[in-house]
Amino acid sequence: MTRIGLGFRVVRGGSVVVGVSADEREPRVVLSTFLATAREGDRLSLEPYHVAAEMVRSADGEDLADAAAAVAKGCERQEQLAAEGLDDIVNKLQDRGCEPVVAALLVNRAGWVTDLLAYSLAFPDHPPVAEGLALREVLRSAIGRVGIERVELDEKSLPDLATKRLDMAPAEIDARMKTLGATVGPPWRKEQKLACLSAWVAVSGRN
Repeated sequence: MTRIGLGFRVVRGGSVVVGVSADEREPRVVLSTFLATAREGDRLSLEPYHVAAEMVRSADGEDLADAAAAVAKGCERQEQLAAEGLDDIVNKLQDRGCEPVVAALLVNRAGWVTDLLAYSLAFPDHPPVAEGLALREVLRSAIGRVGIERVELDEKSLPDLATKRLDMAPAEIDARMKTLGATVGPPWRKEQKLACLSAWVAVSGRN
């Protein structure tokens, strides 16, 4: 089995997932996909904290208990979809001879927020931040359920970490990322590149 790393970069409605093997320092993308945490037409699974904030701020003035219940229901749906989707990804990879040994979850410095509902209600621009933080927690649960080791990497400091861990200059890493993108095809945007780099850094040295 080829040992690979999985990189996760949260986006609206789920996470970009990129799988990378790094035998003898040469990275190879074995997977580039999207792990959905929302069903089409189901706003509660797409953005539960937006829904909750609107409930409280509406003319009817829904109480906090109703808003909290809505968030709980939305997050439960997200967790189910993430668990089922990641289990399917891992099974398909194993069928292809690839064994995920580490999952790199990209995080940011807003992790100090603990009460996401209260944070969402404080200011109108807070719900998007809460949605991202909540999805990271959903991914932590899904990764734990499939039994893969998880590492968390700060997105802003990832480029510096990569130069040290991979022992490569930034320009060389950028060139490799472009080459890897050409082997995968679109979409190969910022989100895919970050997920790819995080997976590469995490799996480097484990083979």
